[in-house]
Amino acid sequence: MEGTIADVRCPSCGAPARYDILSGQYRCAYCGGAVGVKEALTQKQGFRSLRQKEILRSARERRLLRASCTGCGAALVFEEGEAMQSCAFCGRALVRQDYLASEELPELILPFRLTQEEAAACLEDWRRKNALRPEARLLRGGAARLESFYLPYELVRGPVSCRVSRMDGGRVFRCGGYVDKVFVNCSAALNNALLDGMEPFELDELREFDFSFAAGQRIRIPDIDAKTLEQRIAAEVSDDYAPVVRRTLESRAVEVSADAGQVLRLPVLLPVYYLRLGKTAAAVNGQTGRVSVQAAKDSHYLFLPWWLKALLATLLISGGAFGAFRLFSLPLGESLTTAGMLALTTFVITLAVYGDTPRNPLLVKAGRRIFRSDGAPLRRADGVLVRDRRPLKKDVTPPVFYETLDGKETPVQLVFSSPLRKARMALLALLALFLPVIVALFLNGFDFQRLTLGGSAVWFCIAVPVVPIYVLKFGVIELYEKPWIYVLDAAGRRRRWRKKREWHFDSDTLMTVVAALFVPPISLAVWFGIICFCVMCYLTAFGFD
Repeated sequence: MEGTIADVRCPSCGAPARYDILSGQYRCAYCGGAVGVKEALTQKQGFRSLRQKEILRSARERRLLRASCTGCGAALVFEEGEAMQSCAFCGRALVRQDYLASEELPELILPFRLTQEEAAACLEDWRRKNALRPEARLLRGGAARLESFYLPYELVRGPVSCRVSRMDGGRVFRCGGYVDKVFVNCSAALNNALLDGMEPFELDELREFDFSFAAGQRIRIPDIDAKTLEQRIAAEVSDDYAPVVRRTLESRAVEVSADAGQVLRLPVLLPVYYLRLGKTAAAVNGQTGRVSVQAAKDSHYLFLPWWLKALLATLLISGGAFGAFRLFSLPLGESLTTAGMLALTTFVITLAVYGDTPRNPLLVKAGRRIFRSDGAPLRRADGVLVRDRRPLKKDVTPPVFYETLDGKETPVQLVFSSPLRKARMALLALLALFLPVIVALFLNGFDFQRLTLGGSAVWFCIAVPVVPIYVLKFGVIELYEKPWIYVLDAAGRRRRWRKKREWHFDSDTLMTVVAALFVPPISLAVWFGIICFCVMCYLTAFGFD
């Protein structure tokens, strides 16, 4: 039967059940039977209980030793009689302790697909392709020192719910999805970024744990507490969903907070070849052959405040404009004046743009880059390793967003900056920018010969910086805070949902308008503005004669 040992099974026919986000249940693709989330969790808890009893019986027949590193605290398991002189993770000596308690061992395992020599060849291949990197020089001759380990992970798969918000907006969106093939490292001291770089793994070779798979291999013991593990799971799920959520919300400034309380968590051992050599470290995926290498030195990243970004952008644009003016022989005085006016307008606009970005202080952060090999996974065919044609990627199920519509939680599809909405925003911006000109054309019967744009000079001086700012600050908020909502039915079809408008008399608005027109001193400013606008329209329509 198709599927893997980590699948949820249909209680009626035993076929794998796939999670349906819209219905919130696992559904059997063979007979159509449904399995609730709680039933799926109970099913796997029963499996884990049986596996733990089998492992306990198997452990009594073998004599296993546990060693703890005095340096990094790594706890490893190996068979009695195997000598371990140093820790592969930090290089310090290992001290043997009591016999291992079998409850610490996971119930599932992915066996090694690559031999020691094949993993060394993968690392050497990365080194040749990156010969100019200092890490390649540090790893010269180190491939033969790769050591094999089974590292502890939690395999996470199941339904998740997320709270999503844009950093420049106040609205919070809710979405639900399904994660699969998410592996969470359960080692406290190991570099998560280095291990993540060699992922993903494939589940088609997942097996029930048996000590025969671990013969001759060392096993690292989980050493993080339950709270830290839950935090890592939530962080891994959030990281996996962040790219697809960013595409939906059309912004990189997105925060994703995932709730993974209903996922299936299965402890699994994953095959890894590991090497620490001087200032760098390398890991080779023991199943697919993907290589991950840690940089030998820290990289420094500069974070600029939003206002400084606006200032630098203004200097760049206005400086480029001044250079262009001088290139085309514009006098120095006129070049400086024009570039200065452009700088003022640009600075106001860029302040509005960068005001929507995360408010970072001026700081420098350091971190080590992770280099990884490209290409498809390695597979064994007739005893020989061959590279697959298709690269292995993490499959992330697109999330379904939920909105409370007419008092009911409803799965929806959100549309933000559609072409129609962008076109409407651009049209309104043009209308606002050329409003006196448009009115003037109606006044003079669309006589373009008599049209005098100088009559609207004051309007243009105000509108040119104000309209872009209004579009950026309020138009974008309109797009992202009030998306178009499409309701999804069980078949995945969608229809546009519009909120019912209730027309009623708004006395407060009426009183505000009356006060603005007839209650001084505000009314004096309002009528002065109206009169100035009318004069501009007349002068634009008929000129100054």
